[in-house]
Amino acid sequence: MAPSASAEQMSASAEQMSASAEQMSAIAAQIFAIREFNRFYTARLGLLRKHHLNTEFSLTEGRTLYEMGAHPRITASALRASIGLDPGYISRLLSSLARRGLIRSSVSIADGREKLLTLTAKGEKAVARINELSDVQVDAMLSTIGPADRDALVSALARARDLLTAPTPVRIVRITRPSPAALAILEEYYQAVHVVLRDNAVEMRKLIAEPGSGMWLAYLGRQLVGCVVLRRLESIPHAAECKRLYVRPAARGRHIADLLLNEQEDFARAHGFQWIYLDTYHDLKTAITLYERRGYKRCKRYNNNPQATLFMRKRIAAG
Repeated sequence: MAPSASAEQMSASAEQMSASAEQMSAIAAQIFAIREFNRFYTARLGLLRKHHLNTEFSLTEGRTLYEMGAHPRITASALRASIGLDPGYISRLLSSLARRGLIRSSVSIADGREKLLTLTAKGEKAVARINELSDVQVDAMLSTIGPADRDALVSALARARDLLTAPTPVRIVRITRPSPAALAILEEYYQAVHVVLRDNAVEMRKLIAEPGSGMWLAYLGRQLVGCVVLRRLESIPHAAECKRLYVRPAARGRHIADLLLNEQEDFARAHGFQWIYLDTYHDLKTAITLYERRGYKRCKRYNNNPQATLFMRKRIAAG
């Protein structure tokens, strides 16, 4: 027969269960408190009304116009990341604002994939009106609070923002087989840069399995945000090729592309490669600047990619 648990063990187990239950109860209370506050301030600020601040605009339209006023020539992807909207919704929203003569767009010289957004004169007047009405609304709320409590409120709000915007760590993972998520972000990359020669799931599985080749994924917390692929170049001794470098727009500005390339180069160096090659085209000026900053030099054509107009390589090891 198995020995029965001692009284001490049973007591310790009961204490652990009690502590776990208390922790779950505390988390539930915290969730309830935050949701309760959300319901309070959305009602207090009138955020549920169809027209924000009794203007012709919804809350989302007003916030979108505000962001463009605060950040002239903001890109559509940066705007989407700032206010957390999905691409389809913000595309329809921007089209509506443009038809109403409030905004205009132009193609970015630095990156032909991006559009730069600016307010028209009509849009600037609308933003000025929204800002004025917002100031009046908040001033009315603060008028019932004494100076010391105002300072305490502002400090508490600043502290809440700091706690909720703590930097999320970036994690780089090398995969050994193409997952659905990996294939999805590759497809997103193909669409973003209009790639003609694409690898399907079978080709990606074969590529990743080859010695000296691989694929790396970048995660921001649990969210997949970037990728890069390395494959051995059979036509050039001791050389590999960097392919499919992509970071989702909402995650840009965190040096994720550098982290992906660092992992790739360390892997290539460990597998005896002396050079990494890549191809691109001249419209991708942001990408070219990144490659040049990392030591890539322009070289002659090494493949038959019909879309590529620029070829680069980097020495990563002596030889």
